[in-house]
Amino acid sequence: MNKLVRITPRDMVAVALCELPAGQAVSYGAGEVTPLTDIPMGHKVALRDIRQGEPIVKYGFPIGAATCDIPAGGHVHTHDLRTLLSGELEYSWNPTHPRLEPAEPVRFDGYRREDGRVGIRNELWIIPTVGCVNDVASALERKMQRLVGEGIDGVYAFRHPYGCSQMGGDQENTRQVLADLCGHPNAGGVLLLGLGCENSGVDLILQHMDQIPHPRLRTLICQQVEDEIEAGTAILEELAEQMRGDARVACDTRDLVVGLKCGGSDGLSGITANPTIGGFSDRLTARGGATILTEVPEMFGAETILMNRCEDEATFEKTVRLINDFKHYFEASGQPVYENPSPGNKAGGISTLEDKALGCTQKSGDAPVADVLAYGERVKQKGLNLLSAPGNDLVAATALAAAGAQLVLFSTGRGTPFASPVPTVKISSNSALAGRKKGWIDFNAGALLDGKTLPQLSDELFDLVIAIAGGQQTLSEKSGFKDLAIFKNGVTL
Repeated sequence: MNKLVRITPRDMVAVALCELPAGQAVSYGAGEVTPLTDIPMGHKVALRDIRQGEPIVKYGFPIGAATCDIPAGGHVHTHDLRTLLSGELEYSWNPTHPRLEPAEPVRFDGYRREDGRVGIRNELWIIPTVGCVNDVASALERKMQRLVGEGIDGVYAFRHPYGCSQMGGDQENTRQVLADLCGHPNAGGVLLLGLGCENSGVDLILQHMDQIPHPRLRTLICQQVEDEIEAGTAILEELAEQMRGDARVACDTRDLVVGLKCGGSDGLSGITANPTIGGFSDRLTARGGATILTEVPEMFGAETILMNRCEDEATFEKTVRLINDFKHYFEASGQPVYENPSPGNKAGGISTLEDKALGCTQKSGDAPVADVLAYGERVKQKGLNLLSAPGNDLVAATALAAAGAQLVLFSTGRGTPFASPVPTVKISSNSALAGRKKGWIDFNAGALLDGKTLPQLSDELFDLVIAIAGGQQTLSEKSGFKDLAIFKNGVTL
């Protein structure tokens, strides 16, 4: 097994693939370096002397600048490396004109809905309009578990704290995301559960539905009935009876939309898990499907790579606005744009936001950028899409589901049990995590360091996604996990 990897020939640092003890020479390609201190797995070691103030290159791009002289073999991390990020920038389009060779679509069996979209699950969803009825939704979820089976894959309530005491954009975000979920193709039936006096009531949610209304969307306003549990039970039983006639039919990759997300990353995420997902993304888009990359703050420092892959200048301009609008959001709140990575990221070897972003964007593969979506907007274009959402795992994964993703690929170097409203595939960056958290990790990209090739892993991940689209459960599904979080950035009344 290799112990050290230099990602590109331009790099001034290499990444430890296991813990490297001080004083023992380690080879990388045609070179060799002797660590001056112990280097943890996923962390960086200097391959040559680096002067104070000199930009440090990893992934072929600067990830920051040295805050002091760093000798060859030195540990390069937060103690001697600072970000070079600042505020809004002006960009120019320098298109690289990437193209992927089309490939034949691959079949799976899914649920073809009346609007033409395809679901990969046939679930019964209970969606509260306001946090005040969360407990009612949860009580109905528990009571209705007896409906699962015979064509019904699950009954889920999506709790959230919003729907009232919100203003402006926050209120619109809540209404739009809930409306998006009401029309999601993974739901064979939906109960939109309201209170009756909230700002974002049932009627307003329905007005935000930009698609054909779900033929099995039912509403219940708790203040208008004597017993909301009894009334909700009757509605859910009626929906379940209709869903039992649903059957999987032949569909293919042209019907798939897959969200791409990473969280709890480490220094290996950009070497193993994220490039594996990028290879998957290229395979799916070449076969007529769509993928969605989000986490805009984790594009900072790598945004020009995406901009130059835009299909046309209009898409480039939308990408510029995507980046600078999110930077303005940080600055308007008095926060630096580089307040990232997280403590877990740093412990795993990620030192700056540029370091994280260059690894994060590996999930996008090599495909051209086909479109850029606002928060709450649904996918319209096949190919690679960019979506406006923050880096927070639950908020970003929910945004992917609201945009139309039927499942989410989630890479991690640290591990997490959470799941989004749609099947969430956990992909580990290292084999140690996969071995330790067998109840969390669906796919081990750390196998790249054990002898498998990147094309092999991307092929295997593609096959797993096709199996999951056809009904195979993820580990989080087997645990019954579903989470919902809506983006909030304003005043609470």
